Amino acid sequence: MTELFAPAALTVSELNALARELLESRFAGLWVAGEVSNLTRAASGHYYFSLKDGAAQVRCVMFKFAAQRLAVPLQEGAHIEVAGKISLYEARGEFQITVAQVRQVGLGQLYERYERLKQALQAEGLFDAARKRPLPARPRCIGIVTSLAAAALRDVVSTLRRRAPEIPLVVYPAAVQGAGSERTLAAAVQAAAEHNQADVLIVCRGGGSIEDLWAFNEEVLVRAVAASPIPLVSGVGHETDFTLCDFAADLRAPTPTAAAEQSCPDLSGEAQRLHRLGEQLHRAVTRQMERARMRLDHLDHRINQQQPARYFERIRQRLDELDARMRRAVIFRQRQEQNRLHHLMQTVHNLSPLNILKRGYAVTYDSAGKVVSRSDAVQPGEKITVRLGVGRLYCTVNRRGKT
Repeated sequence: MTELFAPAALTVSELNALARELLESRFAGLWVAGEVSNLTRAASGHYYFSLKDGAAQVRCVMFKFAAQRLAVPLQEGAHIEVAGKISLYEARGEFQITVAQVRQVGLGQLYERYERLKQALQAEGLFDAARKRPLPARPRCIGIVTSLAAAALRDVVSTLRRRAPEIPLVVYPAAVQGAGSERTLAAAVQAAAEHNQADVLIVCRGGGSIEDLWAFNEEVLVRAVAASPIPLVSGVGHETDFTLCDFAADLRAPTPTAAAEQSCPDLSGEAQRLHRLGEQLHRAVTRQMERARMRLDHLDHRINQQQPARYFERIRQRLDELDARMRRAVIFRQRQEQNRLHHLMQTVHNLSPLNILKRGYAVTYDSAGKVVSRSDAVQPGEKITVRLGVGRLYCTVNRRGKT
């Protein structure tokens, strides 16, 4: 009879199904902490691992779609906290957690915060290369944001003084470590922008642990760096340290000293280059002068060989001869002209009517004053005038004759 009223037996499948339902309904929303062990990542992208502590362990699976949201990939031995569906894998009756979320413990949490903020700011475009501005080739003033007690400040100042001692420096002091340091750093960046003195701004501090450098990963400072109207160089930590300020800055330098070197030209090198150019110019001018001096000496030698004194003496002698010939020619010409003039005057004198009259000839004029050259030009009784060599005769014609 007892067997007739005994409860019906459950199948294994039914038992596992009931256990799964119980687990999923009673333990929803729990976070479980432990160390990652037996980590395997399948080709499909799923994670399979165990989460253990000092006394027990539980199997876990994290499917690809959830794994893609991880800020930091899972690593063997990492201490993490997981949340998801606590259930039973019915096929094998194995208790497991289907992980939906993972958060890091300790430093892992910092890395997670770092990656999540990095992804968010990158999605906003704060790290885009198109936003980066070139640094001025020759800044007129350089601003420095750091602690007055930082060794990085001494390194930066000494580097800038060596490379470009004439460029003025302005320091905007701020705490670079500890609670609230990110806000003092952001305020210093904003103060530099308001003062508008610097052409380039250096934000720097020396190396340290991730906790020491964490202020440079805080959103308030990263946004201040990205919003700076002054081209900004980030020189935080060592070469292997990357902060979010590095991504937001116009230029990332591996060290504070490198930030100083990249912020201004090496004018000491320029001075050396100008000195070298000056020496080259001096040598070139000296060579040209030497060539000119040699050419002048050569010409002087040639002139001396040709005895220019004798040449000029011959020229002067020739000029004297030409002058004497010219003078003789002028005198001869004058004499010729004088003789010709005398001859012409003598001819004129000889041909003068007065001279003819002096030789016994006479000129007769009729009563009208006309010269009488024929006897029939006058009539008997007509008065005529006879001009002699000396004096005149006033006559009356008595008769005419043909001879």
